[in-house]
Amino acid sequence: MRVGVLTGGGDCPGLNAVIRGAVRKGVQEYGYEFIGYRDGWRGPLEGDTLPLAIPNVRGILPRGGTILGSSRTNPLKSRDGVRRIKDNLAKAEVDALIVIGGEDTLGVAAELHGSYGVNCVGVPKTIDNDLSATDYTFGFDTAVSIATEAIDRLHTTAESHMRVLVVEVMGRHAGWIALHSGLAGGANVILIPEQRFDIDQVCSWVTSRFQASYAPIVVIAEGAMPKDGEAVLKDGTKDSFGHVRLSGVGEWLAKEIEARTGKEARTTVLGHVQRGGTPTAFDRWLATRFGLHAIDAVREGDFGAMVSLRGTDVVRVPIAEATARLKTVDPGLYREVGVFFG
Repeated sequence: MRVGVLTGGGDCPGLNAVIRGAVRKGVQEYGYEFIGYRDGWRGPLEGDTLPLAIPNVRGILPRGGTILGSSRTNPLKSRDGVRRIKDNLAKAEVDALIVIGGEDTLGVAAELHGSYGVNCVGVPKTIDNDLSATDYTFGFDTAVSIATEAIDRLHTTAESHMRVLVVEVMGRHAGWIALHSGLAGGANVILIPEQRFDIDQVCSWVTSRFQASYAPIVVIAEGAMPKDGEAVLKDGTKDSFGHVRLSGVGEWLAKEIEARTGKEARTTVLGHVQRGGTPTAFDRWLATRFGLHAIDAVREGDFGAMVSLRGTDVVRVPIAEATARLKTVDPGLYREVGVFFG
């Protein structure tokens, strides 16, 4: 059997660990051959491949990013995209495709399998941890660790100058990174996309913090919105999956806080720092297990399935189920951390 592997969407710590796990087990235990497709769905769309054998995956476990490259290519929007993919898979004699990605990348895999019979197995990847049907996605723990360290460092400079520091983290639709890093980093306000915020309440929390002789840290997800406003866009352009580019809500919030409270406010946007660099031990562990279980699903012909973490067990769920809805922060969980606000 020949197995193709691709990584799509935003890069993420742990992608290489998945590739390594699948290739090592597939070659050593099952005698499979592997090829990698470059740059997400662009690879099978254009037939752009590279060899994947055990020598190719040695030493990649601690590396961030992906040796295969990635992109946000949507083949379903390309002319004759499905036919071209099927033709290129057949030309390369690929029997099954391991698709490592988030909501959009796996959504394409679900459509290709469900409507066109392409043999796909999914692996959930996103630093946002917003894929339903899995407790955790790899990359999330690394992103939270990086954001928490940044918040820890910002406390000292905030207190030295007695100013408000607003930390903008990633999270288009789900506030998991903001919630986890904000709580772990001792933030005084955490704002997430799931709960529209009242700017007056935010300023009240900030003022209260100063009255206690502390400088406040405000953590805000890029997709968070005020009650009477909309998401802050970078330039209004959209990617091939229809997502607008978000950027600037942290800067907007800092200006509002400064104007309303008279306290100096500065912004730190963590951006791509959150998903770059070496993965944490947990993400290496989870990603490796996902790779091992993905190749088992291929071996058993369980196509249309995605590997998933449930507790400490890796199980399989339909890709279509995992991409049907986003996993967002429960209101009760958000209220739980509210005791630390202000």
